[in-house]
Amino acid sequence: MAFTLYSLLQASLLIVNAVAVLHEERFLRHVGWGSDQGIGGFGEEPGIKAQLMNLIRSVRTVMRGIGTDDPNAVVVGLAPEHFHYEMMNRAFRLILNGAPLIAIHKARYFKKKDGLSLGPGPFVTGLEYATDTKAMVVGKPEKTFFLEALRGTGCVPEEAVMIGDDCRDDVGGAQEAGMRGILVRTGKYRPADEDKINPAPYLTCESFPEAVEHILQRML
Repeated sequence: MAFTLYSLLQASLLIVNAVAVLHEERFLRHVGWGSDQGIGGFGEEPGIKAQLMNLIRSVRTVMRGIGTDDPNAVVVGLAPEHFHYEMMNRAFRLILNGAPLIAIHKARYFKKKDGLSLGPGPFVTGLEYATDTKAMVVGKPEKTFFLEALRGTGCVPEEAVMIGDDCRDDVGGAQEAGMRGILVRTGKYRPADEDKINPAPYLTCESFPEAVEHILQRML
């Protein structure tokens, strides 16, 4: 296949969850980086780390500058502390009055230290049902999300691979966009998840390193 390891890593880099933007410190600790650590890369192009850090900080800066006193849109992301009746009812009324409903993504659940927890998907679906409105989804599993992530990387969908633990949103969404999807049995994976989408994942691996090793040994 005609793609380089660097372009593959670039494509993978850009397909990140919003948690990296909204919870920078926690995300950096999880991957073993410090927020005050240097972000230089190799060669003339910015490194993978530099690109990710710049993405996180620039998007977060924009989001923090948005006023919420007089909202004209409802945007639903992963914010468990805000998924309560009063907030959902406020969103419901805004949508009824013409505000668009925008979902960062529609994941059914995510993994916390103490187990699986409801993601934004059930709440977005509830608002859709109550308001007879269809949400605009800007993240996974929408095809446009994956295609936008590839734009500017030099990769076409057939040359890109998505590695994820969510069979529907990560793998299914990527494969609908023409990419190959590798499902890993870590994180939020549950037994038989690979049977929930058609076509099935290109490959199912026990871990992320195993998936990367497969790419390096079999696909480059």
